[in-house]
Amino acid sequence: MLRASISERTTFRWDLAEELAALHLHGFDTLSLWRPKLSDLDQAEARKLLDTAGVRVSSLQWAGGFTGSDGRSFQESLTDAHEAIDEAAAIGAEVLLVHTGCRTGHTLGHARRLVQEALERLAPHAHDLGLRLALKPTHPAASAGCGFLTQLDDAARFIEEVQHPCVGLALDLWHFGHQQTCLSLLPSIINHVHVVAVADCLGGPTAEHDRLPPGEGNLPLRHLLTALLEAGYRGDVEFEFVAEPLAASVAAGYHEALRRTRRDLRSYGCFTTSPKSSRPASSPSR
Repeated sequence: MLRASISERTTFRWDLAEELAALHLHGFDTLSLWRPKLSDLDQAEARKLLDTAGVRVSSLQWAGGFTGSDGRSFQESLTDAHEAIDEAAAIGAEVLLVHTGCRTGHTLGHARRLVQEALERLAPHAHDLGLRLALKPTHPAASAGCGFLTQLDDAARFIEEVQHPCVGLALDLWHFGHQQTCLSLLPSIINHVHVVAVADCLGGPTAEHDRLPPGEGNLPLRHLLTALLEAGYRGDVEFEFVAEPLAASVAAGYHEALRRTRRDLRSYGCFTTSPKSSRPASSPSR
């Protein structure tokens, strides 16, 4: 079975306390956090809320932009990524998601070298804190502003070039699940996959990032998740769709999204009870 997590992208307008209360109500105990939401809380306060609620953090999103595409220098992005690693450890996250940044004016080779250097410099820090780094490739049609790694096999080769055990991949099925090659690649890349994201879509990814709830698009998600299990994946599956608020209220829409996700979990081979993490505990005051 796979471990189900809910991404804060799904409950974007709620604060952490509201999300934790809703997760408890609907029987979830794992959450993927977004750094902008944490910026309103002291790290110790966030860790206390999570621990009190008994909620595990599957991942923290995100660090990156090492190519300068977001206006920061390489060193500024690297410094921010080190801070993100500390934040992830402080709240008990198991994975930090990483985006490369776009090529901007760089050659592809130079852009790759910048990201490889960044990961090689970040990996020891992450490893010391028991954290894994997951680089996220994106589909070409939806990669604007995200990165230049747009093929799964290329991303896997890139990870192999970094050669550090804590550096792996974030596999987003919304980006790649519609490709025939995704299934055939799973056995060869599965050991690199640190976390999996799930959202449905109609007709493939687009620049609008219309991430639909599972079952509302045409992705063969049950088949894909079964293939992940058969390939040996036993990590987190983060349900990261965009929940549409109901006419009644935003809260009603979010509760309905969580209720439907919970209802369908077993059909996707997922469960909500999280085994204790084997990684070292982190101090809330880090």
